[in-house]
Amino acid sequence: MKRTIISVILCWLSAGSIYAQEQHVVLISVDGLRPEFYMDQQWGMVNVRQAMKNGSYAEGVRGSFPSVTYPSHTTIVSGVLPAKHGIYYNTPVEPLGVSGKWFWYYKDIKVPTIWTAAKDAGLITAGVSWPVTVGAPIDYNLPEYVILPKDKSEKKDEIKAMLLESNPKSLFQEVQNLAVGQFVEYGATIDFYTSDQNKSRMAAYILKRYKPSFLALHIALLDHFEHEQGRDGDKVRSALVGVDVAIKTIMDAAEVAGISKNTTFIITGDHGFVDIHTQFKPNVLLAKLGLYDDAKKTEWKAYFQQSGGSAFLHLKDPKDKAGLEKINQGLKQLPLGIQRMYHVLDKEEIAKAQGDPTASIALAANQGFSFGASATGEMLAAVSGGTHGYLPTDFKEIQTGFVAFGKGIKAGTVIPLMGQEDIAPLIAKLLNLNLKTDGILYPGLLAPAKK
Repeated sequence: MKRTIISVILCWLSAGSIYAQEQHVVLISVDGLRPEFYMDQQWGMVNVRQAMKNGSYAEGVRGSFPSVTYPSHTTIVSGVLPAKHGIYYNTPVEPLGVSGKWFWYYKDIKVPTIWTAAKDAGLITAGVSWPVTVGAPIDYNLPEYVILPKDKSEKKDEIKAMLLESNPKSLFQEVQNLAVGQFVEYGATIDFYTSDQNKSRMAAYILKRYKPSFLALHIALLDHFEHEQGRDGDKVRSALVGVDVAIKTIMDAAEVAGISKNTTFIITGDHGFVDIHTQFKPNVLLAKLGLYDDAKKTEWKAYFQQSGGSAFLHLKDPKDKAGLEKINQGLKQLPLGIQRMYHVLDKEEIAKAQGDPTASIALAANQGFSFGASATGEMLAAVSGGTHGYLPTDFKEIQTGFVAFGKGIKAGTVIPLMGQEDIAPLIAKLLNLNLKTDGILYPGLLAPAKK
């Protein structure tokens, strides 16, 4: 009798574990994704447009402040904005000189995420090139990370970095052997032109072999060429076709693995893009005010952390009211033409936008303008191409996108505008995870439960 009861309990636990793994969510982040890419037929997202006919989408997604990659990706998996999750920028504030470091490490996130909630629920997870995941509680992880050069004779090394930080340690070699080929001089690469394809093939392999309940992939070639060419260009259009192929690669993998009927696909991005022509360098103003000296960086009193379309003022002494007043007056005394390039946010307005709470003020650029970090040279410089990092509520062009289809998603729902923090609650619902967020779970996205 005792053995029978134990057997029943073990079977029940096993069945529960199997049931938990029956639902799969694949989250694909396309760096620089804009809603028109899947809403307008002139753009080459054929596979995504076909799939979204049986799913739902948003006409725009309001992002994080600043609307740059690392804060945005952390918002996507945490359901809270930067003021709470703690990844305020792509890179740390470095008034003593930019080192090239980014916020690579999961330990810097201040809140629970989908990763931790899934682990608590006993689910298998996977990530490929997802930002801020070095050391994350991910079962199969190939994180986005770069080993910086020791001197000018060396190059940044993303291949060795992924090898060193993969989990398990054998995973990176495994995907080379069985999915993409060797990352050698004349072999596979994750730099520029074939990066999206190889990262999608790595993710497809992991999905087919290990069938994780949650897999997140970040691909970024589109962002690279939007920076180079702006919102449109031959390289931008070519990269977008590659994005569509990469997404189809993952969809096909789910089909081959026999899990497509139990899989939900969520395609989103981190930010839109804005064409730029003029750059304003606010640290040059600080130098003129005697608050920053490029030759004597250790004596700095104030520093603007630039993030493309925004710049955040940091005071060495946060209580330096005289210094802050001097900067505010200096900004007001600039020529009116420069003042029209941006608007100023005080701490209350930064808090409302859920940006960096340690910043004293922020500058949010208007369309066509961006910020530079240099404290030397002229205050204005000519630039070209595109950028992001703007206050996400300022204009539609900086919005990113959202498409969902597959198991549990209702067909035909169109959301005019949603928040980036609204994605995590949907994932948590689909995977039955316990995750507290500031986002909204839209019931209209969910397919009616089968009776």
